[in-house]
Amino acid sequence: MRWFRNASVVAVALAATLGLTACGGGDSGDKPAAQSKGGAPIVVASFNFTDSQILAEIYAQALEAKGYPVTRKLNLGSRELIYPSLKSGELQFIPEYQGAAITTGFGQEAGKTAQEEHDQLAKLFEPSGVALLNFAAAEDKNTYIIKSDLAKEKGIASISDLKKLDKVVMAGPPECEKRLPCFKGFTDVYQLTNISFQTIQEAGPRVQQLKSGAVTVIPVDSVSPLTGDPAYTVLKDDLNIVPTENVVPAVNKKVLDERGADFANAVNAVSAKLTTDIMRDLNKRVDSDGEKAADVAKDWLAQAGL
Repeated sequence: MRWFRNASVVAVALAATLGLTACGGGDSGDKPAAQSKGGAPIVVASFNFTDSQILAEIYAQALEAKGYPVTRKLNLGSRELIYPSLKSGELQFIPEYQGAAITTGFGQEAGKTAQEEHDQLAKLFEPSGVALLNFAAAEDKNTYIIKSDLAKEKGIASISDLKKLDKVVMAGPPECEKRLPCFKGFTDVYQLTNISFQTIQEAGPRVQQLKSGAVTVIPVDSVSPLTGDPAYTVLKDDLNIVPTENVVPAVNKKVLDERGADFANAVNAVSAKLTTDIMRDLNKRVDSDGEKAADVAKDWLAQAGL
């Protein structure tokens, strides 16, 4: 998704530099029988987090089921690494997240609705020869959780309600502190004067600190299993500091022109059926249950008739 996934390690950067080595690609298992469309393989990429890899597998397998050849370049890293190769055509297809693509990828303020963001992002990508297909209902956006026992005790349902507490500690990755959709939004937009920030890079330790009561609130993905865990309460972003983050396929325009309407229709058919609840369930199967992204993608496509 989102901007705070953009930290990358040297190994990933090196892999990206040396031909964008696929870290999470490979055979997705038995392919559905289909008449091959031929031509050069379409290079499908993903960012380096779970739901991006699942989405890339979903779209890649759906295209393969329609006979389109696909090469996977998964788990590559951040937008800073991926965008140059997307714009050059070395990468040709990536499931993007509209709000983060605008704010992090292009440094612009995102529109207020999914359609506004779609129109805005399409214009931003256009000079680079990248086009957008239909966006999905599915979102993966920054979400903020607190412990449910605290929420119930103090009557906290929204970010604004945190002012009811004497002291609030937010834990997040270092970039969160200066980002408007994160800690900076809590201080500058919500004008919380009772809040401090603690840097904890990894998600697991942040959750442990929240469980222990050492911190009050943490950012998680909206598709995280934690958002459905009764032990935690998702705070309503009542002042809308986090833009909508609908999933949208960003595709090299030459590929779209060469492959035509059937290709676009195959991709749009997948987007039409993707919801946030579906993505949350698929993410749980990978992150919590240990299944492979390719396997859960294959299962869902079969269930969805795609």
